[in-house]
Amino acid sequence: MNRILMENNCINMSFALFLINLMIYWTNIALKRSRKLHSLGTIITISINLLLSISLILRWIYNGYFPLSNLYESLIFLTWGLSFLQLILERQNKSPFIGAITTPIGLFTIGFATLSLPENMKQAAPLVPALRSNWLMMHVSIMMISYATLILGSLLSILFLVLYKVRNTTKTKINSNSNYATQQLSRITLLQSIDNLSYRIIGLGFPLLTIGIIAGAVWANEAWGSYWSWDPKETWALITWLVFAAYLHSRLNKAWQGERPAILASVGFVVVWICYLGVNFLGQGLHSYGWFL
Repeated sequence: MNRILMENNCINMSFALFLINLMIYWTNIALKRSRKLHSLGTIITISINLLLSISLILRWIYNGYFPLSNLYESLIFLTWGLSFLQLILERQNKSPFIGAITTPIGLFTIGFATLSLPENMKQAAPLVPALRSNWLMMHVSIMMISYATLILGSLLSILFLVLYKVRNTTKTKINSNSNYATQQLSRITLLQSIDNLSYRIIGLGFPLLTIGIIAGAVWANEAWGSYWSWDPKETWALITWLVFAAYLHSRLNKAWQGERPAILASVGFVVVWICYLGVNFLGQGLHSYGWFL
């Protein structure tokens, strides 16, 4: 079996396992919170992560450089990062919502990479001069892990807003059930848990984003003779940094509580995707190596 066939098989199996996992996690939430279903989902996520690792390693060995030189490779790495973070978080927190919200994003990224990108985008090409640097692995990998972390934290904030609205809608209705107060207390506890988890995850992603931006500036000076050029990618990275800095600032000084910071983090979810994919769709600037040519 040649390298390309092995790599494609790993990606295709990962896509199929994501579909299976999606049904498992959502069934677990909709019907009952079964430990067996949760454990099965975790095992499948481990399998997905291993398959993606094998795919990336095969490209690395064959091409001789870390596989982050085009859009296809970065999407696969982002999917790997999402599955890796999911495993870490599920080990520390048994909430069924982590897998339920991470799996659809992972399915989207790997589906977009395999089904939407043209074949020539999936093939590795010789690196352009600016990418022939050890900074490629450090800068781009840190940025992609920060994106994965911030996406996951923002998704939890979106989930918080949905459940917050549901709780408020329920509170306005008259309920004669004697267990109503207990149900409301349980929902408040769930909301606090999701909100705190979102805050901790974004608190992890933000310093990674900061380090990635600084590393990129140093690399830019080495490659282009300038630390900052207001390139579209640089500009949106700064916007992303400012949005999440504002979120963390509001949480730290407790100026905003509950719904408001969650809305800000939800805006950050959109901004991260614009920063990551927007430049590629525009096809402009110094960072447009992944554009569809």
